[in-house]
Amino acid sequence: MTDEELLGLVLMPHAYGNDADDVTAASRAANQAFAGVDTPGDMVRKYRLGGLILMRFTADDPTAGTNPSTNLDSPKQIRRLTDGLQKAAKDDHGGLPLIIGIDQEFGAVTRITSGISPLPAAMGFGAAADPALTTRAWQGVGGELSALGVNVDFAPTSDVIANPGNTVIGSRSYGSGPQAVAEQVVAVLAGLSGAGLAGAVKHFPGHGNTDVDSHKSMPELNQSRDELLAADLVPFKAAIAAGVPMVMSGHLDVRAIDPGVPASLSSKVLIDLLRTELGFKGVVVTDAMQMQPITERHGAGEAAVRALMAGNDLILMPQNLKKAHKGLAEALKSGKLPRERLVEAATRVVALKQWLAGFPRPEAADLDDVLGSAADVAAEISAAAVTQVAGSCGVRIDGPVRLVGGADTTRERLRAALSARDVEVRDDARRTVQLTGFGDTVSDVDVNAEVTVSTDAPFLLGKVKSEVRIAAFGTTRASMEAVADVLTGVAKAPGHLPVTVKGVPDSSC
Repeated sequence: MTDEELLGLVLMPHAYGNDADDVTAASRAANQAFAGVDTPGDMVRKYRLGGLILMRFTADDPTAGTNPSTNLDSPKQIRRLTDGLQKAAKDDHGGLPLIIGIDQEFGAVTRITSGISPLPAAMGFGAAADPALTTRAWQGVGGELSALGVNVDFAPTSDVIANPGNTVIGSRSYGSGPQAVAEQVVAVLAGLSGAGLAGAVKHFPGHGNTDVDSHKSMPELNQSRDELLAADLVPFKAAIAAGVPMVMSGHLDVRAIDPGVPASLSSKVLIDLLRTELGFKGVVVTDAMQMQPITERHGAGEAAVRALMAGNDLILMPQNLKKAHKGLAEALKSGKLPRERLVEAATRVVALKQWLAGFPRPEAADLDDVLGSAADVAAEISAAAVTQVAGSCGVRIDGPVRLVGGADTTRERLRAALSARDVEVRDDARRTVQLTGFGDTVSDVDVNAEVTVSTDAPFLLGKVKSEVRIAAFGTTRASMEAVADVLTGVAKAPGHLPVTVKGVPDSSC
């Protein structure tokens, strides 16, 4: 391959616009500033990109700070966009498919909200503790993502949550038990690969033992090397043993290994630990290079060179594509970036593309038949996740009740579910069912509400005084249906908390 082909292979930016070649004036201006082109299709063609990530900005997303664009509107629009991007890439890299990635974790980080069967947050899978069900659920939604033209999902989050104040990870983690998290991570990867998608475990070597948000500043991991190996690294080791194709490096200061250097830019972390000690042979992809631990230290070109030299193979969301590409090209010409290192990285990306090429994608005409096909298993896992931690198991709320807290859509879903079970919901009712969600603190809730239902990480359940306390781990219609079944005595909550919440047991059932 030429130098230009090799350089393009290691870049995976975002782009502006909902279509490969027909975008608004504002998207054209943004693409010009970022990449010197008008459209996403032009970006793929000019730079001969290895991949492109699709984005969707939402205000209540803990990763919102690095979601600069929105490409996701409706299922048919997404498929039209991905078809256009693949057409733009068809003459590159031997006709291998463009890597089209997304952060579809479910829960707080859900990029596609229309057409895909909605799963609970990762912590809900931990509560259900059924790896076989996890695999079925993720293979189902993986098939739906494939129908939309996505072939890489930057999931599962493999961080072992060890700090209740860690809101950037929170319910994105499968739990606080390293082995239990590992089982869920491997199960998710099996589901995705069964649908022809590559998963990516993140955020290596583990973002669970800190309360600092790496989107805004660089967290310090103060565990000893032995502590890292005994806890944080357990899910990553299990994923590597299971053949995970991608590992995402985190912008984390791992004090025991390379103090002061982000893990994403550290050869001691990515080459010595991940490659040599743990034996990973697949693609190492950076976390978004637009995050503050990178941007406050390095310009786009220098950051890209440092990322490759540290052992990354794919540079995700460079600060500026023009500058990143130029920086890599100049470093290659000067010898600062050895061509052998670039070839090594590009070879791994090509190998991933070859694997992806082996899976046929559903035809666009079959989109309506595929989307929503995982609804039944999504409902099954949502029900299995519901966990009651206070109150008599099998409690029945007859009503009337008043619903408070949570998002409007979540309250409406629970209102409809309760009404369908003959529970009257009135704004003037004396009995209160309270919903809590992402970002809520004690000051945001009524600690004396009769019933509190957590829809995100369940740590608030240990701070309220509610007679009945339930963790749902999701805001979807299926999650609220499952909660309504528990509140009305139709079902007992089968889940167990996958994290320790001070003041409550892991289940009262």
